[in-house]
Amino acid sequence: MNYLVAGLGNIGAEYAGTRHNMGFMALDAWAQESGAIFQSGRYGSTAEVSFKGRKFILLKPSTYMNLSGKAVRYWMNELKLPLENLIVISDDLNLPFGTVRLRKNGSAGGHNGLTNINELLGTQDYARIRMGIGNDFSRGGQIDFVLGKLSDEEMEQMPGICGRVIEGVKAFATIGADRAMNIVNTRQKTAEKA
Repeated sequence: MNYLVAGLGNIGAEYAGTRHNMGFMALDAWAQESGAIFQSGRYGSTAEVSFKGRKFILLKPSTYMNLSGKAVRYWMNELKLPLENLIVISDDLNLPFGTVRLRKNGSAGGHNGLTNINELLGTQDYARIRMGIGNDFSRGGQIDFVLGKLSDEEMEQMPGICGRVIEGVKAFATIGADRAMNIVNTRQKTAEKA
């Protein structure tokens, strides 16, 4: 069973370590721990990792955030995957930093990458994991905030956050979306209290 895991972000050194690149960071962490290497391909870089008989194709689109749907649609067609085998990882302004939320579907919530994926796939019925970045910016400062670098303190928390995202994708593929949501979305509540 194959799955496409699309982590959203922007390519280029100037975007490395920015809040908008949380999806890339999660996939980089997974590839690193699995010893997988990203290969450049059409509309993005891909790496393959396996877990419990499932194969995950990790995709970092090279189309820039606002055209993420081009890469996702191409790779879904290329791999001949049904929608239920797609999971998209993105940053989210509406969640506090460090929060991880898995959902089976939903609106783009103002996220340009998800908006483009919804448009090009013609549906919002695909799973996504949202990584909270908070919304600690003054009015009109949203673009600078999402394209801003994570603080040193936030970067220190990233390995743990990425670990929860990876665990969420594995659970989604092995025990199903509903049980995976219970694990990912519940564990978060206890983590926030700590």
